[in-house]
Amino acid sequence: MATLNIGDKVRFLNAVGGGIVRKISGDMAYVEEPDGFETPILTRECVVVEPAKPEKKQPEVKTIFTAATFSKEESKKSTPSPMPQLESIEETPEGEQLNIALAIIPHEPKHLNTTAYDICLVNDSNYYLYFTFTSRDDAGWRTRHAGVIEPNTQMELEELQQQDVNSLQRIGFQYIAFKQGKHFAAKNPGGIEMRFDPVRLYKLHSFRDNLYYDEPALILDLVKNDTPIRPLVVNTDDLARAMSEKNASASINRPHVSKPKQQAAEIIEVDLHINALLDNTAGMSNGEMLEYQMDTFRKVLAEHKHHKGQRIVFIHGKGEGTLRRAILDELRTRYKEYSCQDASFREYGFGATMVTIH
Repeated sequence: MATLNIGDKVRFLNAVGGGIVRKISGDMAYVEEPDGFETPILTRECVVVEPAKPEKKQPEVKTIFTAATFSKEESKKSTPSPMPQLESIEETPEGEQLNIALAIIPHEPKHLNTTAYDICLVNDSNYYLYFTFTSRDDAGWRTRHAGVIEPNTQMELEELQQQDVNSLQRIGFQYIAFKQGKHFAAKNPGGIEMRFDPVRLYKLHSFRDNLYYDEPALILDLVKNDTPIRPLVVNTDDLARAMSEKNASASINRPHVSKPKQQAAEIIEVDLHINALLDNTAGMSNGEMLEYQMDTFRKVLAEHKHHKGQRIVFIHGKGEGTLRRAILDELRTRYKEYSCQDASFREYGFGATMVTIH
């Protein structure tokens, strides 16, 4: 492979994109794409399509890999200003554990049947990540984006059009975490493969307030507290049926042994948004819809009243707070023996309540 030089025009070998090489540091190249942003990428992932012209080629300046972002004008200066050392990157105590997520943000939340979506990667940690974002179809896996993301940042990976939403039914993500220029606790390389139901993109309540973006987004956790996860899409009917079958099997094979504490470790999610419970609400008043939601709430609690320690998250959304108030009032009066609290803000924003069965 030809030597890569500053000023070369390149395209990316295993990802969409390309541009002009502005900096080279070790085996990393910083490529300025047409939108003006510099993308860090391995030099071996670059294919030269137009060598730099000798008269415009700038001498290579040896630098270290840094989290600083420079404007296009700064990158054109003949004498670069000193770059900040890596130690200046702000780190947080909780950032020593890897927390990685995909964020899907609709361009027009009020027109989910026609809008495009931004797919972004969230690196909520103190580590750099080499990563590949892939998807699978009948022909096999293909790379949608590959590169490096800096600590405690978000990166836009692609813009997803309506005609391509089904391409996300199988998602893959691989990563290697590291720090540059300092000692760190090594993290195991990881890989996640998950199934995603594109129907979620057409439900407004899928997009919630979150810690990372000003606008509502669908957050898909990939790694939580250093552990790769594989979320499952399960409805309450499937869950109840599976638990009944498990209980029946336990009664036959081990009539005197039960393990409710193992079941209680699993948090059950119940979405109480009316359009998640009913396909059609035509002719129903607001009061009738609220009563249907509350009936579902009571039914779920009744199904699990013997599962001591079971935690159930009821997703009610923010809205005007009517459903949340109704749930809290019922818990204070009818279910005094159960404890309740706001569910994790990171997971659900302000729109969910967690109930623990006692």
